[in-house]
Amino acid sequence: MAQNRILIADDNLPNVELLEAYLSGYDYEIAAAADGAEALEMAVTFTPDLILLDIMMPKYSGFEVCEKLKLDPGTKNIMILMVTALTELGDIERAVTAGCDDYLSKPVNKAELIKRVENLLKLKSVTNELDRLRRYIDRMEDSYGPRRGN
Repeated sequence: MAQNRILIADDNLPNVELLEAYLSGYDYEIAAAADGAEALEMAVTFTPDLILLDIMMPKYSGFEVCEKLKLDPGTKNIMILMVTALTELGDIERAVTAGCDDYLSKPVNKAELIKRVENLLKLKSVTNELDRLRRYIDRMEDSYGPRRGN
């Protein structure tokens, strides 16, 4: 099975280092982006399975990054876990509206982070398999043409 790729998008280096430390020891390829523009670029070049996305970043906020990624057919299936100090109900609702797949408040608990990462990567795997099966069924239907009545 291919190694999962995780992009950590946070402008605060100690936060990035903490998340990397929490994820070390697991079979993940990890990259980091220091602002929203870099996160958008790396979503295409690094092709992560999951992005741990801070909300308060320069250039583009996490809300804007999430919206842009979820609207783009090439990146819409990347799982996004918002990891932020913002804990107001309005912030959570805005993150969900932007398209995030899950939300985690800082300070981050290691066990909770690991479980949420595992769950989102499992969901990504199932979603990828479902998409693959849909494409296969579509190809089979196209090659055999319309079904005739019995």
